[in-house]
Amino acid sequence: SQLQVLIKTAAKQASADASNTNKIYFINRPKLAENYTEDTWLKLRDAVGAIQNSTSIKYNLEELYQAVENLCSYKVSPTLYKQLRQVCEDHVQAQIQQFREYPSLDNLSFLKRMNRCWQDHCRQTIMIRSIFLFLDRTYVLQNSLLPSIWDTGLELFRTHIVSDSAVQKRTVDGILEQIELERNGETVDRSLIRSLLGMLSDLQVYKDSFEERFLIETNRLYAAEGQRLMQERDVPEYLHHVARRLEEENDRIMSYLDQSTQKPLISCVEKQLLGEHMTAMLQKGLSILLDGNRLTELVLLYQLFSKVKGGLPTLLQFWRDYIKSFGGEIVCTPEKDKDMVQDLLDFKDKMDNVAQSCFTRNEGFINAMKEAFEAFINKRPNKPAELIAKYVDSKLRAGNKEATEEELERILDKIMIIFRFIHGKDVFEAFYKKDLAKRLLVGKSASVDAEKSMLSKLKHECGAAFTSKLEGMFKDMELSKDIMIQFKQYIQNQSEPSNIELTVNILTMGHWPSYTPMEVHLPPEMVKLQEVFKLFYLGKHSGRKLQWQPTLGHAVLKAEFKEGKKEVQVSLFQTLVLLMFNEGEEFSVEEIRTATGIEEGELKRTLQSLACGKARVLNKNPRGKDVEDGDRFNFNNDFKHKLFRIKINQIQMKETVEEQVSTTERVFQDRQYQIDAAVVRIMKMRKTLSHNLLVSELYNQLKFPVKPGDLKKRIESLIDRDYMERDKETPNQYHYVA
Repeated sequence: SQLQVLIKTAAKQASADASNTNKIYFINRPKLAENYTEDTWLKLRDAVGAIQNSTSIKYNLEELYQAVENLCSYKVSPTLYKQLRQVCEDHVQAQIQQFREYPSLDNLSFLKRMNRCWQDHCRQTIMIRSIFLFLDRTYVLQNSLLPSIWDTGLELFRTHIVSDSAVQKRTVDGILEQIELERNGETVDRSLIRSLLGMLSDLQVYKDSFEERFLIETNRLYAAEGQRLMQERDVPEYLHHVARRLEEENDRIMSYLDQSTQKPLISCVEKQLLGEHMTAMLQKGLSILLDGNRLTELVLLYQLFSKVKGGLPTLLQFWRDYIKSFGGEIVCTPEKDKDMVQDLLDFKDKMDNVAQSCFTRNEGFINAMKEAFEAFINKRPNKPAELIAKYVDSKLRAGNKEATEEELERILDKIMIIFRFIHGKDVFEAFYKKDLAKRLLVGKSASVDAEKSMLSKLKHECGAAFTSKLEGMFKDMELSKDIMIQFKQYIQNQSEPSNIELTVNILTMGHWPSYTPMEVHLPPEMVKLQEVFKLFYLGKHSGRKLQWQPTLGHAVLKAEFKEGKKEVQVSLFQTLVLLMFNEGEEFSVEEIRTATGIEEGELKRTLQSLACGKARVLNKNPRGKDVEDGDRFNFNNDFKHKLFRIKINQIQMKETVEEQVSTTERVFQDRQYQIDAAVVRIMKMRKTLSHNLLVSELYNQLKFPVKPGDLKKRIESLIDRDYMERDKETPNQYHYVA
């Protein structure tokens, strides 16, 4: 209560200007006698001594405060300040002895003694300052060169105790020892460390005496720890260790270190545990994390690497290399061709998820992923494009019950993402067109909406020219429906209506894949009906030529078995074979070939589907899976099936190497025409052009990969055909020939 009164009085007096106070408040006071001044100082010194020795003060604190005020008012302030400083200095100088007398003290006891001394000193200085507050607020405040009583106390403690080399070294050694113990997992007295570091900070020796050594020790510790743990631990475990260390150091800063230490300390930990081991860590563990889809560790990896200089660029490079390597293995391993597209889709989903969930949708990582996909998917020309087309076919074909309309749409969207990476999109178009034709002509398309949706996606991605033929195929199918409505009306008006119902699809040759014509022997009724249709169609469209394609035809036959009547849905070749059994009981392979005119390989596959498949409407003698030249066939009257209409699938000849080469060659031939057209178009516009500039223009215009040698051959061909000519003086210069 006495101290509170003291402080209130001091605050009241300090609010007034010191000079005004002297002039007004004490203007009529008589001069103090010398013995009063001396007695008062002795009283004050006695009080200071009692404070410093932690004994009771004999005098009332308000009386002491008033005594100081009186001395200051009568111009004794300089002497009073000087005497007070001397008393304090004498006391502090005496304190150093307690740290020199006990060299055998362990570090922790030494620290506790130092802390006790510091705490006592602070408490004493505050008390002394409270008594001499008037002196502090008037005389000291007016003399800018003089330190305040509090600053004087700090200065004396720093000069006579902390600046002592032995004491300072022992103190810092002790603090560092405690911190190292804590880093090794032991419990230490954090309040003690906080107090001592606060002392160093208050005395303004924290940076020079402690921080420098602390950072050196930290550097040494984590350099050794990083080297050791990189050898001993796997990368996921190491990442968690680094995160834990960073968390511990941040907690240390919050608990007892000075805030100014935060940046250099964290930088030191990141450099030694991360920066020095970035490449080794990624070489050792990135593929493990990505292969195992360890998202938690990948998030941690990204967060840690983003803290280190050069961390994210290094991670990005390894990420790009991983995608190229993993994807290249999918694309360039022929044994994996069967699952290539599905593997690519799964891999893309996985990498998208990593980029989004772990790499915070970082644009650099997303672009690197796109570059990597484009690089590895084009390592193997043509094959990915072909397999993507076949994958789309498998999804759009009827009987594919794997996905709903919405799921199918999502699958097609994902396919388009992979499709974008392919350079040779014309290869995809060739195979896609061939498969689309089968789906449309045999009625195997799962959904017209899905087909149109895919077509729309391709058009949006590659332009109208890319899909013009595909759109033409759909247009032909729609026109054919209209023609058949008219043909049925035409048939009904004929005097001799046929007992066969004919449906014809009229295909524009340029829109559809080219099919090899095959002549077969049709029954007279079919031939007659073909002629009726030909007469009807050419009567409406003069100047057109009809070419029948029996390889694409199919029919529904009515058949009688012991079980009862059935309908059999078969191909035209299967139809011709089955109709023979209306005329006889048993036929050999040779007899069937002669009667139908079907090519040998096609005939054997047809007979195999009728006699060796699930629905065996014919019996083969001798029994077996394959059809040989000497085999004989008869009608299976005992055939049974739970359905009324049975579909007998034609055994598809696996796409041979020759067919694949044929499709690829057609693409290559189309490319020759496109190169020729592009060269002529450029030369017609520019008239004269050097070889290098022409090649550069071609690379900009052509939408498929092409080698310089191929371009040179096409240019030579155009020169030979007089579309352009070489300059007579500069052979590397070309002129357009109008």
